[in-house]
Amino acid sequence: MSGHLGRAMSFGIPDLALGLVLNYVDDPWDRDAISLVCRHWNRFDAQSRKHVTIAMAYSTTPARLLRRFPCLESLKLKAKPRAAMFNLIPEDWGGSATPWIRELSASFSCLKVLHLRRMIVSDDDIAVLVRAKAHMLVSLKLDRCSGFSTLSLALIARSCKKLDTLLLEESTIAEKENDEWLRELATSNSVLETLNFFLTDIYASPEYLALLVRNCRRLKILKISECSMPQLIDLFRTTETLQEFAGGSFEDYLDQGGQSGNYNNYYFPPSIQRLSFNYMGTNEMQILFPYCAALKKLDLTFTFLTTEDHCQLVQRCPNLEVLEVRDVIGDRGLEVVAQTCKKLQRLRVERGDDDQGGLEDEHGRVTHVGLRAVAEGCPDLQYWAVHVSDITNAALEAIGTYSKNLNDFRLVLLDRQPQITEMPLDNGVRALLSGCTKLQRFAFYVRPGALSDVGLSYVGELSKTIRYMLLGNVGSSDDGLLAFARGCPSLQKLELRSCCFSERAIALAALQLKSLRYLWVQGYLASPTGGELMAMVRPFWNIEFIAAPSQSQPGQAQILAYYSLAGARTDLPPSVIPLHPSV
Repeated sequence: MSGHLGRAMSFGIPDLALGLVLNYVDDPWDRDAISLVCRHWNRFDAQSRKHVTIAMAYSTTPARLLRRFPCLESLKLKAKPRAAMFNLIPEDWGGSATPWIRELSASFSCLKVLHLRRMIVSDDDIAVLVRAKAHMLVSLKLDRCSGFSTLSLALIARSCKKLDTLLLEESTIAEKENDEWLRELATSNSVLETLNFFLTDIYASPEYLALLVRNCRRLKILKISECSMPQLIDLFRTTETLQEFAGGSFEDYLDQGGQSGNYNNYYFPPSIQRLSFNYMGTNEMQILFPYCAALKKLDLTFTFLTTEDHCQLVQRCPNLEVLEVRDVIGDRGLEVVAQTCKKLQRLRVERGDDDQGGLEDEHGRVTHVGLRAVAEGCPDLQYWAVHVSDITNAALEAIGTYSKNLNDFRLVLLDRQPQITEMPLDNGVRALLSGCTKLQRFAFYVRPGALSDVGLSYVGELSKTIRYMLLGNVGSSDDGLLAFARGCPSLQKLELRSCCFSERAIALAALQLKSLRYLWVQGYLASPTGGELMAMVRPFWNIEFIAAPSQSQPGQAQILAYYSLAGARTDLPPSVIPLHPSV
């Protein structure tokens, strides 16, 4: 900070004091508000801002970012829409990291933390980045990315010796059988604290993993691909600092006498607090029992456990703060969660297979019964995502009554049962939104008829603080969408799926939502060319139309619209039609 800033004063606040205060303001929304007070505060924020998240890589340019925040140390950058995670976006849509990495490498002299999410990152991109930033990078996250190989991982491993975090989770990586990168990392880096290549399919030999643990004495988080758990026993006996482990795989194996082995004497370090396993079944879950009381996070999403198994495990875990499961846990399992896990802050209940193979009992599947139990029993919940087979207004009302700390709630109503106990759910949604006043993210993906136009108007009226929303199969006419759009004063990102709205209503709604910065719609009353969407044209607003794949799939056209200071895209594939360039 220059000397004249230290002596200056605005609004009676010396700049020295302002600078000290800003060091404690991390929330980006608060930072944005501060930057709008006056030009002087804007410059002060620009010089002191250390981290920025860009939710859409095409919304600005690296040069603009550098001018605005010349001292940036940390950047999180997203490209492909969230729908790409569910294969809903054309494979060739875009998302190359090349222009960003070139500029970041050449001009951002303070950058030492980089998080790329849903981007195409080539081996050449990584070579450019490493050549420029190897001496200062402390954290590199390639999160759900593609386009690079294990050769680039080896380059990172031997060059970036200050790296304490390397994350590759759910990325698609070429030459996945080559694990020399892991040996390079183990022998070149002694400061690593987090290594995450969970759900990547890249091979990792037990020998190199054990070498990594021996050499990286600060390692706290290790999340790997599939690797036989019996081969990891030495790893767990070696580490003294490991707090989180994910991955591995359970399988039948023979002991030294040639007999079928078991996991009775399996060992985890006393420091372990967070666990996630692949393919664990009833016979293996006993290895967790001695450690359950100390666990803060348990992820059972990729296991073969029954409803009863979930109950047996959860009742031994009174200190859980994070629980992730499939809906095989059932109402009975959620009732055990409610009785046991009074410290729970995050709960995720994913959809299981439609045929659970006998894993669930008569109390399997999740309904309003389990939701009400959790709402009443876990008052500290902040994040709750759940797939349910049945739901009632009373259950939603209970969430509004008891779950006062929720800032992120997502509900998907599955189509497994022919009848739902109660529809519409208008009054329940109204009660939930009225009671959960801290909500900033809200998803409600239901079945046709579950939320009427009246219910949709409640959502708009009561969503004062919500910034992200996903709605599916909601409303019954354009009137519902337009009533919704008269509210939602803070909504910046909206996703709509499988709704009955016309193009014109969608365009008018986008104009009414004054804070909207991003809109994605799939499944609506689409025209062949998307011409009615031109009603939403405005300055700096890119509109992309993706036609339905074929005549046999009507109604599956997509709209992607977003604010951009970068102008119209230059890398649009034939499947994406720009309806209006940025002004």
